[in-house]
Amino acid sequence: MLEFGGEALVLTHDMLVEGVHFLPEQDPADVAWKLVATNISDLASKGAEPVGVLLGYMLGYMLGKDDARFLEGLSEALNAYNVPLLGGDTVGGSGPQAMGLTAIGRATHRPVPSRSGAKAGDALWITGKVGAAMVGLEALRSGSGDSSAYRRPQARLSEGIALAPQVTAMMDVSDGLLLDAMRMADASGITFAIDSAAVPIATPEARRAEALRWGDDYELLFTLPYGTAPAVPATLIGQALARQNAPLLLDGKRLEAGDSPGFLHR
Repeated sequence: MLEFGGEALVLTHDMLVEGVHFLPEQDPADVAWKLVATNISDLASKGAEPVGVLLGYMLGYMLGKDDARFLEGLSEALNAYNVPLLGGDTVGGSGPQAMGLTAIGRATHRPVPSRSGAKAGDALWITGKVGAAMVGLEALRSGSGDSSAYRRPQARLSEGIALAPQVTAMMDVSDGLLLDAMRMADASGITFAIDSAAVPIATPEARRAEALRWGDDYELLFTLPYGTAPAVPATLIGQALARQNAPLLLDGKRLEAGDSPGFLHR
């Protein structure tokens, strides 16, 4: 966050790398959409209105990719979130394609929400369902089913702006609900107790454990004082406790040693 001329500017930068964040055979238009949406999701978690973006793009023509399709998807995403492209840079190269986007937003509420404000006694909420991107990636790989949640995630921009005056803490869920809840708990110095059965999932019940750990869903995870109703549709999934010997209790138990809580990009 940057104080500038009486405003609080929120700045974020995310990158996508071929073979890590998107499949080599994916439609470049979908890759462009995802690049924009993931950055706008960061602004949403701060309750910020987009001001503009800066693009760093590795040209794809040398790699057999369609740069025109990338530009089509970029235009669609920028129009969807009503944000202008302010500038950036392009480079040539070989090997896996990589690209980055810097998003600039204007905070709509002070203090700007952060992941460090949760307090013991707060209720823990999430927008939407988790596991949708996992199912979407499987559909994309198989060529059957709905892959849109993975290809074109939807940043919860209006929800973040509506929640900003209410929340004590907020972040987006990009690396898995459990891992990101642990991060918020550590930043806030509390412990979250999550009821796994309360978490809405986009998968069959048998895959609930996977859905809680899979990334790329870009829902908003937030805390409110107990008894406060959220300004947007959301699900109560747990509560904040005074700090214990673990940042996260799942169904009353700390995660077992070696149990991966989320999705780590390599």
